[in-house]
Amino acid sequence: MTGRDPLVRRTRARGVQTLTLDAPARRNALSAALVADLADALADCARDPGVRAVLLTHTGTTFSAGADLTDPPDPDALVALLRQIVELPRPVVARVTGHVRAGGLGLLAACDLAAASHRATFAFTETRIGVAPAVVSLTVLPRADPRALARYYLTGERFDAAEAVRTGLLTAAGDDVDAVLDPVLDGLRRSAPEALAATKRLLTAKVLETFDRDAADLTALSARLFSSPHAREGMTAFLERRDPAWVV
Repeated sequence: MTGRDPLVRRTRARGVQTLTLDAPARRNALSAALVADLADALADCARDPGVRAVLLTHTGTTFSAGADLTDPPDPDALVALLRQIVELPRPVVARVTGHVRAGGLGLLAACDLAAASHRATFAFTETRIGVAPAVVSLTVLPRADPRALARYYLTGERFDAAEAVRTGLLTAAGDDVDAVLDPVLDGLRRSAPEALAATKRLLTAKVLETFDRDAADLTALSARLFSSPHAREGMTAFLERRDPAWVV
């Protein structure tokens, strides 16, 4: 028992297990607690033959704001969570109706399919707080267009759902995300579970190669950058709602 309310809610309909990130006051930031709760929920999905697919969604106006700066997860735990999504023998579909920032984009890119409403916005904000999108690159770099990533990784600019589709971070976008997802979920329900698992393994093989090759180095890079003077200044400035000292 954790002695606290769970940060991931679970519901099921016709074989689709919905996991809802439920820490809206903290913008569903990836805290140690939220990462642990999501990992537990995914493990239960993997063991349950009644789960045909997983739908990952959120409460509030933000899918995930990235790492929780006041209760950050252990980098190894975050890497393990991202790999768990990629390796899960069920398709994982992201349903986004709000904003996605930094580490939240790593979570989004770990999913097999992702759809968002046109209200959603996206940004790799790491450089603006003095770090780099290191761990999230394990899922983002194999999925997305390199030229687009160069711009958004380096500048931290926001971009919209249409641009996220163009870059490969999203599968589809629309005014009504549920209307976009209805045929996707129907298709998964009509597909044989063993065939879905085998097909997912084909699609994720290159992503898992990236984990095998780069996870240790990127985790070490993340830890080093987060302990740097620039990161301390960037995170302090973020929490104080001011520009960091390097802004000119």
